Amino acid sequence: MNQLQVITYNHQRVLTTTQLAESYVAETERIVRNFNRNKERYTEGKHFICLEGQKLRDFRAKGQIDLPQNLNKLYLWTEKGAWLHAKSLNTDRAWDAYEMLVDEYYRMIAQQPILTIEQQRREHLKLSIETSERVDKIENKLDKVVSQMRIDGVEQQNIQQKGAYKVMQALGGKDSPAYNNVSRKVFKALWGEFNKYFKIPRYSELHKVKYEEGLNFIDMWQPSTFLKLEIESYNKQTQLKLVK
Repeated sequence: MNQLQVITYNHQRVLTTTQLAESYVAETERIVRNFNRNKERYTEGKHFICLEGQKLRDFRAKGQIDLPQNLNKLYLWTEKGAWLHAKSLNTDRAWDAYEMLVDEYYRMIAQQPILTIEQQRREHLKLSIETSERVDKIENKLDKVVSQMRIDGVEQQNIQQKGAYKVMQALGGKDSPAYNNVSRKVFKALWGEFNKYFKIPRYSELHKVKYEEGLNFIDMWQPSTFLKLEIESYNKQTQLKLVK
């Protein structure tokens, strides 16, 4: 195989139909004919690139290869396109040539251009912006996940115990008459107001970020005036009995 002139498009190596035919030792017309017969097997962008109009004019202006002036359409073949053509020809020469194209043409890494200081600065700035945007997206996702997390088992226990202690204080102790008679009502009042304030069905559904606020709510909570009077009434009745 003669040394192929390197042609690139969109940072990948490609071959013209003529180059492909020469590599496979086949007539150009046969390459074109096989393509037209099996067009449904080829995907543009994956197996070939078709240049026409402004894209062809832009490619011609780069001067990679000499093109006829009257050419209005140019097919460039990728490595996968070259494989389909080798399969269509199905000759030993075509398969041998395809292996050489893969090893010596398509897979060769082109030397990276040396960037000027200004180009390096722009690339660094672009990379910094892209990195910052990715970090922002990750942080936003993390914030969203954290904001939706529920309190864990230990925090649930702390909330429950603090609520129980608050109710016991409000009732005058666990051995008080009010505790024996209306503790269920007071517990219901506490957790009802707690759940309503935090807009949750039960205290165990409290969002983790609201944990400290939940503890503070219980510290500040007081039974309603009606409940206070009822608690006082039960506890006073017992005191009167003891006096008698």
